Amino acid sequence: MKEQIDLEAIKKELYNQIKARKANCFHSMDPRFIDYIPGKSLTIGFPVKETYLNPARGMQGGLITAAFDNVFGALCHFESKEEAIATIDISTTYQRPITMGDELIVNVGIKSMGKTIVHMCGEAYNKEGKLVATSTTNFILLKNKNK
Repeated sequence: MKEQIDLEAIKKELYNQIKARKANCFHSMDPRFIDYIPGKSLTIGFPVKETYLNPARGMQGGLITAAFDNVFGALCHFESKEEAIATIDISTTYQRPITMGDELIVNVGIKSMGKTIVHMCGEAYNKEGKLVATSTTNFILLKNKNK
């Protein structure tokens, strides 16, 4: 029997954890929690705002990467229970533009979680389900060394 997950409770808990950490970069992108599979993946949507557009009227690549980084960080923080985490590296490959009024739907997953390093991969889609970008990252669990 598949374990029942109270997605609304998880969303609220994750949102409150991120808010408590004052993750303004996350909240300023107006995240919409879509799905969470404990120990595996997190999906969040972000509206494509006019302020995110490049001169070609597509969402600027760095902001797409920022959306990935925000979701990677939320999943890493939530799964590791560590307060102090940091991105070691992030790589993003862009497949197609996404324009204002659309929603960037970012799905990320944990591929490997060690004692100090977490490796994650993700995909971003538009509302029609077309691939916009892919990304990989490594995070370090700092074990609260900065306190």
